[in-house]
Amino acid sequence: MFKSMKFSSICSITLFTYFTFMFPLLIYLTLSNKIILLEWEILSNSSYSITFPLILDPISVSFSCVVCLISACVMFFTSSYMSADPFLTRFVWLVMLFVLSMNILVFVPSIISLLLGWDGLGIVSFALVIYYQNMKSLAAGMVTALANRIGDVLLLISIAICANEANWNMMLIWEDSMFPWLCLCIMVGAMTKSAQIPFSAWLPAAMAAPTPVSALVHSSTLVTAGIFILIRFYYLLAAWPLFNFLALFIGTITLLMAGIGANHEHDLKKIIALSTLSQLGVMMLSLGLGAWNLTLFHLYTHALFKALLFLCAGAIIHNNSNVQDIRSFGALAPQMPLTITCLNIANLALCGAPFLSGFYSKDLILETCLYSPTNCIALALIFLATGMTAAYSIRLSLVTLWQESSNLPLTQNSDEDWIVTTPIIILTLAAITGGLILQTMFFYFNEPIYLPLTHKLLTISVTLAGAWIALNIWKLKVTKNPDGSLMNSFFSTMWFLSMITTQPNMIKPFMWAKTMTKSIDQGWLEVLGGKGTLNLATKTSVMAQLIQSKHINTIISVMLLTAASTIFLLYYSDSLSPSA
Repeated sequence: MFKSMKFSSICSITLFTYFTFMFPLLIYLTLSNKIILLEWEILSNSSYSITFPLILDPISVSFSCVVCLISACVMFFTSSYMSADPFLTRFVWLVMLFVLSMNILVFVPSIISLLLGWDGLGIVSFALVIYYQNMKSLAAGMVTALANRIGDVLLLISIAICANEANWNMMLIWEDSMFPWLCLCIMVGAMTKSAQIPFSAWLPAAMAAPTPVSALVHSSTLVTAGIFILIRFYYLLAAWPLFNFLALFIGTITLLMAGIGANHEHDLKKIIALSTLSQLGVMMLSLGLGAWNLTLFHLYTHALFKALLFLCAGAIIHNNSNVQDIRSFGALAPQMPLTITCLNIANLALCGAPFLSGFYSKDLILETCLYSPTNCIALALIFLATGMTAAYSIRLSLVTLWQESSNLPLTQNSDEDWIVTTPIIILTLAAITGGLILQTMFFYFNEPIYLPLTHKLLTISVTLAGAWIALNIWKLKVTKNPDGSLMNSFFSTMWFLSMITTQPNMIKPFMWAKTMTKSIDQGWLEVLGGKGTLNLATKTSVMAQLIQSKHINTIISVMLLTAASTIFLLYYSDSLSPSA
């Protein structure tokens, strides 16, 4: 057990070292505005060559730095959080493979080589979701795997379309007759990875994985891989007339659905998962507005405070005997002051509170919605969902701070484990200062937007209104829709999306598989295959034995008659020949 903890700490130090070495390269590439393109020639022939390209630019290096910083914090947290797990070494290897797959996805500009990182994320995420090996984890892993397989198939179709041009480098793809289909495949494939509607069901289900997996996979890696691919292909996709409209529509609906669902959810990790889904909707709609730079900015800031939120939630769950229902918490601030303080900082950053990291990116995106010629209905839905984000964030803070203690008997909460609190403090500092540092470093994260004062204050006003409504509902304990009502079921299951996209899609294939098994595998293949051949050979052998044992005389007579006939015919033919 000590060796496993030591191995986890070594991996954490390795990732911190990688971050330390890559950060100066990031500053150099940013200040010099350079792109380094490396190409490794694996095999060369007279007519073709197989190469593996790598691209080092500010976008890829900065994304890799954010991923490795969060991964290092998560690995250090894991060494204490999962210290009692007998398979901790296997878990650490899976997480390191996940980070490697993400870095391959980030640094490879070729769409055919991109498949290595893309498929690696899908396979390792499946292994991490089913890590606990119970029925809930297996079901969640199957839903995750099936959703990711759709994206894999669409990426393979994109590769096949690019084969017409004999070029798979995303920077050199041009428009042709198949261009709209290429854009559609890339966009829908990215939607499966980033859990956009109608592929949203797998993200809350994947919370069956260990909390460190949720902190890494569902904050900065797997769910943001789809958004990152859209940013990479943005100038290609922007040439497709339908892209901006579809991205704005899908992002707005996803944002609204996740915001409503989070307000009706009681599972702590699922609330944070739905908040991740709503922020992915914000990123998608900002792409629809043409602000790819703000999408990347919000992706970074969201990764920092969402990883912090998951680690704080993991510490609370770990101290409360693995209970995840927020109704079982209460009065945690005196018992876990550091963790609850960091949790509330992450919640405020999620709401877009001034001068925290989320404020710099989210406020710019919402101001871009007001500045751009956006549909009025979409604009109203976006700000409604923004208010709901504040509502469920304040609701979570109120439950942990001021609710009466509902803990299980003999529950001890503490902040005394420095291995758990150190990564939380590091991510808290990043969540406070990350937005300002990133905006200072990258000039394309600064977007000058000129609006009237009323429009400027609209975002903070909607956020305060959502918080005020949540506070009043919490005080009054209003429960017009009890847990068993149809309305509550509709909203808590993401508009029945969890059931629609899993049960009907799995019942029919299972029935078809049963029918095919009965009719083909246990039917015609048995008749015409091995069993049928065995029966035919057995019957033929039995018939031959019967003929040989009971009709021997007949056989000898037939043989003699045949020999006599042959001799007679030979003699007769010789007698009739001209020479005779």
